[in-house]
Amino acid sequence: MRRTTIALLLLALTACSSGSGRPDVGLPEPDAVFDYQLGGPYEPEEKVRAVARDRTAKPAAGRYNVCYVNAFQTQPGDAISWWKKHHGDLLLRKDGALVIDEDWDEALLDISTADKREDVLRIVGPWLDGCARDGYDAVEADNLDSYSRSDGLLDAEDAAQFARLLAGRAHEQGLAMGQKNTTDLLPRHEEIGFDFAVVEECAAYDECGPFLDAYDGRVFAVEYQEEAFERGCRRWGGELSLTLRDLDVRPRGAKGYVFRTC
Repeated sequence: MRRTTIALLLLALTACSSGSGRPDVGLPEPDAVFDYQLGGPYEPEEKVRAVARDRTAKPAAGRYNVCYVNAFQTQPGDAISWWKKHHGDLLLRKDGALVIDEDWDEALLDISTADKREDVLRIVGPWLDGCARDGYDAVEADNLDSYSRSDGLLDAEDAAQFARLLAGRAHEQGLAMGQKNTTDLLPRHEEIGFDFAVVEECAAYDECGPFLDAYDGRVFAVEYQEEAFERGCRRWGGELSLTLRDLDVRPRGAKGYVFRTC
């Protein structure tokens, strides 16, 4: 009887120590050579071990593949028209006008309430499912920080709550979930369900260290300025994945294409 009781206690302790209890997912290797291919897919260089591509592209054979999903904003152009026509109530508005990310001409999605978040998930969730069906290993949900461009209509808690829904959906599909930028939410990364990070210009803004600490080197860091990239390589090279790309992340062969790693 005593041995049975001890065995049950050990089993309970093991279950408690497993963290969030979410399904096991494949994590990227720390300091893996990374290529950011959002501007169009192309054959990665032989040294590349991990690749991020838009969800509309197929994953790269033999690499760790991250599926890019614009989860907190629309894409520009026709995508805004599609949302307005089919799900206009899920676009964030102020005084009747759409709230727009002016840098990228993208409309913000309305995740201001639990009901709204569930409604947006009904649209975005199947995109994550599609990433899994196509053979991706992980998801990068972009514009986590859209609340900072929302004219005060959204806050970090709204973003965290929706990110938690996305992480749960990704984990159900066997996908790891990547945190995209946003140091403000780093202290909550485990609670939300993030497994690794994709970070833009952390060397330029001296933010790589906190991401490195949070994710034990499982950080895909993309720089767009050569000086910041070289500075980042000197400071963090060998600890996380640092990649220099052109701002438009063009495919190889296109004018202006840039790709370097530490």
